[in-house]
Amino acid sequence: MIASDLSPAGRIPAHVAIIMDGNGRWAKRRQKPRLYGHRVGADSVRSVVEAAREIGVSYLTLYAFSSENWQRPAQEVKGLMNILGHFLKSELARMLENGIRLNAFGDCTRLPEGIRRTLLETMAKTAHHHELTLNLALNYGARDELCRAVRAIAAQCRDDGMQPESIDPETIGRYLDTAGQPDPDLLIRTGGEKRLSNFLLWQASYAELYFTDVMWPDFRKPEFIQALAHYQGRERRFGKASEQLAVHSS
Repeated sequence: MIASDLSPAGRIPAHVAIIMDGNGRWAKRRQKPRLYGHRVGADSVRSVVEAAREIGVSYLTLYAFSSENWQRPAQEVKGLMNILGHFLKSELARMLENGIRLNAFGDCTRLPEGIRRTLLETMAKTAHHHELTLNLALNYGARDELCRAVRAIAAQCRDDGMQPESIDPETIGRYLDTAGQPDPDLLIRTGGEKRLSNFLLWQASYAELYFTDVMWPDFRKPEFIQALAHYQGRERRFGKASEQLAVHSS
């Protein structure tokens, strides 16, 4: 599919989140090491980022490394960090040229010092761009994020007089890693699995979910556009009845 296959009158999601799954299985089917799949998967990242910017998506969040991924073999973890570092360095010029702002969330303090330094430098150099915000979820887990938010809110109640009864969903949202950004409209998972895997559990409450059997290394611009076309066919009710939406739109 190409961008023109999207409905001109259809909605373009402001925020798309992706669980990039299937790199290891893709490589195994080709009798290659798992890291080979991760390297090819970096090409898919480049393709999808370019497509998102072209189509007009404002925020793209990629689940790059979960807080549970540290449990993988040390060699694979080291390889993933090397791929991340290479991506940040090789894509900086492209981000600057295309107005892409890089952002990262999760507990990034555990990342290797060199990777963290490169990440912070890239974020600083792209901070003034607004064509597309590319979020990398690194050492991220939604339960950990919620724990950090609860601790911060508790500290506000203890130290600064915040009243517990004043806490509402908007309050909690201000303490999450995605503060200041809209919640995902569309959440895509590649690789055939159908679970959220501790990803954006609060923010994805009303996201449209799209699962595909396509492994991440094979998920490129046409597959991304297909997911958006599927999204355009969804009716987003947010708890309302279809008839209410029809009356409101008329």
